[in-house]
Amino acid sequence: MAHHIVALITQYGLLLVFLNVLVEQAGAPVPAVPTMIVAGALAAMDKLPLSGVLSVALVACLLADFAWYLAGRYFGGGVMRTLCRISLSPDSCVKQSELRFQRWRGGMLLLAKFVPGLSTVAPPLVGAMGLRAVPFALFDGIGSLLWVGVAVSLGYVFANQIDDVIEALANAGSVALMLIGCLLALYIIAKWWQRHRLLKTLRMARITVNELNEAIEGGRTPVVVDVRSDASRMIDGRIIPGALLADVNSVDRIAAEVPIDAELVIYCTCPNEASAAMVAKALMAHGYKRVRPLLGGLDAWETAGFPVHRVPGEEPVAVSHAA
Repeated sequence: MAHHIVALITQYGLLLVFLNVLVEQAGAPVPAVPTMIVAGALAAMDKLPLSGVLSVALVACLLADFAWYLAGRYFGGGVMRTLCRISLSPDSCVKQSELRFQRWRGGMLLLAKFVPGLSTVAPPLVGAMGLRAVPFALFDGIGSLLWVGVAVSLGYVFANQIDDVIEALANAGSVALMLIGCLLALYIIAKWWQRHRLLKTLRMARITVNELNEAIEGGRTPVVVDVRSDASRMIDGRIIPGALLADVNSVDRIAAEVPIDAELVIYCTCPNEASAAMVAKALMAHGYKRVRPLLGGLDAWETAGFPVHRVPGEEPVAVSHAA
């Protein structure tokens, strides 16, 4: 049994590596690192060509990443919002702020594949930020080669130990396949549960765009705060007129500028207003009593026909009043 399975992997190994890496880089929760490690071990045993393993994995990375890059280049913020909405990593849109993509630019692609949640997000983001195709291909190619090289090298170096694992799995037959399937299912369920718990903790009363507009027109003007990342504003320069420009890390600066008895409305463009709700909860912990996220965020405000202004994409991430 063991020899038959190893022969099967040997015969279709390069195709399996290509498809697994391509699907994972496209955004599916199907880890490709284990496959590349096994392929590296088979290469050490002369059952697969080492150069072939590295080549097909690299090509798969570049194909998927370039497709996401083009999507970001031509569809901008809409692609990022879609990724946040479907991602099993619930904080992926918040991480854009934490890692300051606008400062790293293409250089972030060198490390993006080693950071959970960023491998799929990085290519469309730098595309939307205007990184040209040639620098993108250079940075993404080097970053992909580093990622693939590390995984394949691990398999190559520890080939003897991995051969024992393959032998054990082969002897276990269908039981091993069921176990692997169960582990993958548990991984997906765990990521879904993580997202569910985050959204549950962020549940709080929202203010609708109509209520906000009525408050502004009635003279009861609340303090409106835009908490999108600087990178997000480079992609999408829309803001609600008069909004404070901040981010999820600017709670202390907001508290220093806004009176404790003020009414605040926090908005972003994340699904379920995740970033806005996080900032709202943090401000409530600072003692603010009247603070609510904007239901539907900036998109709902503009869809309702209410005015928006546009700011340059190079605004610093600091609390400041938009013109």
